[in-house]
Amino acid sequence: MPPKPPRRAAAARTQRHSPDGGPAPPAAPRLEVGEADFVVLCDALKVSESVREKAWKKYESLSAADGALACNKKKKETWGVCIFIVAIDLDEVTFTFTELLKSMNMSVCTFFQFLKEVDVNMDTVSTKVDSTVSRLKKKYDVLFALYHKFERTCGLIYLEQPSSEISAELSSVLVLKNYWITFLLAKGKVLQVEDDLVISFQLLLCVLDYFIKLSPPAMLKEPYKSSVSAVTVNGSARTPRRGQSRSSRTAKQLDTDTRIIEILCKEHDCNFDEVKNVYFTSFIPFLNSAGIVASSGLPEVEVILKQYDELYLKNKDIDARLFLNHDETLQPAVIACSQLERTPLKNNPDEEINIILPQTPVRAAMNNIQQLIMILNSATDKPSDTLIMYFNNCTVNPKDSILKRVESFDHIFQKKFAEAVGQGWAEIGSQRYKLGVRLYYRVMESMLKSEEERLSVQNFSKLLNDNTFHTSLLACAVEVVMATYGRNASQSDSTSTETGLAFPWILNVFDLKAFDFYKVIESFIRAEPSLTREMRKHLEHCEHQIMESLAWQSGSPLFDLIKQSKEREGQTDQPEPTSSLNTPLQHNHTAADLYLSPVKSPKKKASGPPLSAPSTPDAQPAVIPQTQKPQKSTSLSLFYKKVYLLAYRRLHTLFLHLLSEHPDLEPLIWTLFQHTLQNEYELMRDRHLDQIMMCSMYGICKVKNVDLRFKIIVSAYKELCNTNQETFKRVLIRDEQYDSIIVFYNLVFMQRLKTNILQYASSRPPTLSPIPHIPRSPYQFSNSPRRVSAGNNIYISPLKSPYKFSDGFQSPTKMTPRSRFLVSIGESFGTSEKFQKINQMLCNSESQLKRSAEAGAAAPKPLKRLRFDIEGQDEADGSKHLPQESKFQQKLAEMTSTRTRMQKQKLNDGNDTSASEEK
Repeated sequence: MPPKPPRRAAAARTQRHSPDGGPAPPAAPRLEVGEADFVVLCDALKVSESVREKAWKKYESLSAADGALACNKKKKETWGVCIFIVAIDLDEVTFTFTELLKSMNMSVCTFFQFLKEVDVNMDTVSTKVDSTVSRLKKKYDVLFALYHKFERTCGLIYLEQPSSEISAELSSVLVLKNYWITFLLAKGKVLQVEDDLVISFQLLLCVLDYFIKLSPPAMLKEPYKSSVSAVTVNGSARTPRRGQSRSSRTAKQLDTDTRIIEILCKEHDCNFDEVKNVYFTSFIPFLNSAGIVASSGLPEVEVILKQYDELYLKNKDIDARLFLNHDETLQPAVIACSQLERTPLKNNPDEEINIILPQTPVRAAMNNIQQLIMILNSATDKPSDTLIMYFNNCTVNPKDSILKRVESFDHIFQKKFAEAVGQGWAEIGSQRYKLGVRLYYRVMESMLKSEEERLSVQNFSKLLNDNTFHTSLLACAVEVVMATYGRNASQSDSTSTETGLAFPWILNVFDLKAFDFYKVIESFIRAEPSLTREMRKHLEHCEHQIMESLAWQSGSPLFDLIKQSKEREGQTDQPEPTSSLNTPLQHNHTAADLYLSPVKSPKKKASGPPLSAPSTPDAQPAVIPQTQKPQKSTSLSLFYKKVYLLAYRRLHTLFLHLLSEHPDLEPLIWTLFQHTLQNEYELMRDRHLDQIMMCSMYGICKVKNVDLRFKIIVSAYKELCNTNQETFKRVLIRDEQYDSIIVFYNLVFMQRLKTNILQYASSRPPTLSPIPHIPRSPYQFSNSPRRVSAGNNIYISPLKSPYKFSDGFQSPTKMTPRSRFLVSIGESFGTSEKFQKINQMLCNSESQLKRSAEAGAAAPKPLKRLRFDIEGQDEADGSKHLPQESKFQQKLAEMTSTRTRMQKQKLNDGNDTSASEEK
């Protein structure tokens, strides 16, 4: 039982000494120090009796499972976590998150880590609590990134020690406090999606702009001082004429002061039109609703403090005002030096080491956005002349339907975006959609050019009149834009922390099935080689989400395709035969192959044209030579191959964590896993791939008498990348009833596969499934730096960071902490002295190698990936170099040639294979 509060304990003591002659009632247990502290903690947080009792029971359960949680050092922290969990589950939260942290004397990051450690059993933390914690993490990451950006920016705007003519009331500390709290109030009232980093930063720029206009020029640094002074000369916005209405004053102020927004946008690589739109449509209405009037000068701190306090107590989350005091509860975990990117160690230990920290989240987000905008600068939101030509070549011209579809989705997207972010943000949504439309037309044109080159035809009537293809392509283009703007604020490279607008939100907007969206992803990436590494990685993650669970939801066309594959004449109940696992996956499928692949297989041998071919005489990308064999769905076949690859990768990773000492079990687990996906695919309906994986692992260990409990499996699973605790805490059992993965295994998985699982314990186990051939991902290029040649310290590396656009043209940012020289292929080479030094380094290294060889020294170890011959001839293409070229220029040309050849080969991988897959 939980300890009684002081009043109840006193009443119990009074009852024990009652003067009546009857037997004394049972003595109440004396409160220990820890129990008394628990009562004090509950009283401080004003928790209800039900929360108090259940929190104490949860503490007793946790301490019984792990005695370390009951020690004096962790008692209070464990109590606080238990109160937090129970209060959320019961919807009886009487305290803010910051109040809880203060009472426990813990930081945000420490609390999240401790909660993870406490969740030793799958029922300790519910999915409801997980969702709350995820929201708090996102909000903290955004606030932390924005505050540090805000602090640095203010340092560039305001003088540290302004002149004596500035009154004490306008100290920099007060201005910062006013700034930050006004921004927090605006963010809380204007934004419904508070974890959107880019929109929040644009709103912060609006606040900066507003306060700069109201600040005395003597406080400001250039160029802000000159801009404010110019406004003062023309009629200051701080001293409007009498009789002017507030709306007219506001309009005049905005018209004259846009130069400050322009400066801020240029300094931070922000789109001026977007920020200006945020100012007009969202920030000005906020000022009016909050009663903040420009004519009154800087807002009164007490006024905005009171409004923010009401908002903070209503949300019961993080008190972001504490960032101003650098409060310990909001300090992040220390980043280990080993996490910083490093180049290979220098040969000379005397050279200084310049550690360059990773880009800030805001800077990285702005760079990604600017790079996307530069890619789309040459594109338009209308079909190009080349696309119009392709449309005119079609038997049925698709132009009108395409334009009508684009316009229709514009209205739908604006509405959905405003519902998610806030009604004042519809225009911002429209701007992002238009960027997506530009990308949509650009990629479509690239796809058609590739198909024309591959098939030597120009009539793509069937593909271009396919509604699902266009909807998927447009959705993918808009998703790229949304992901670019929606980059999360976490410093980690994980993609699990996402905003409310993250995938699969786009599928709901376009009313699109996940399986149909998957068909366009690989072709989209191949058609747009300018996509950043982050965007390729994001689209690959979207594809994984589809293969894991989204494509397996009820109503998905995937189940219809599987059912039709069973009906094919002479075929066994296999969506994809196991014999294909040993075959390397060919990435030579196009969007036309997948979208025009047969929807329904014929029940008799084909005697006419294949169903994928049009009835009209025009040639199509998916036309297949007439065959007597029944047709097979290309999209289903490729999907299953990719699912098998993903499934085995996941299994292998988890296996290495748990069963590396039992290597003989991996092929058995994989065989059961693969058998389930192939023959018992109904188990995947409305479930997750990893649920089947963990059950397969547990089942094989059970029959092989290997002690591996689900508790251990899920503990290791939580440490893997891109995992969600809901995967093992909330599994469909039947008819919308959910429970833990243990219950699913006992009531569903084991009942369906019991006979098959028991075969692995017999003397004649099932035939093992082949291990899938794991190719290199088609979406990524190598990231490792490579040495140019032995004996020198020059490396080449793919561009890791986006570009910096502050000067209106591309120039690479600093990429490696210890680089002496940085050269980007395709740009001006810079000063001659710089290259003379590099040439000297190369010459010296070659001379040293030559002397070493003459002295009988051991030959240098040949490079595995990249090597240049001494005579200046590239063995791969036989290219010669001019005698007047420097050695560095020769090697640079060879590197460029090699890289171009490798990328071209990658994009056309498999197109020239003689054995094409039957469609």
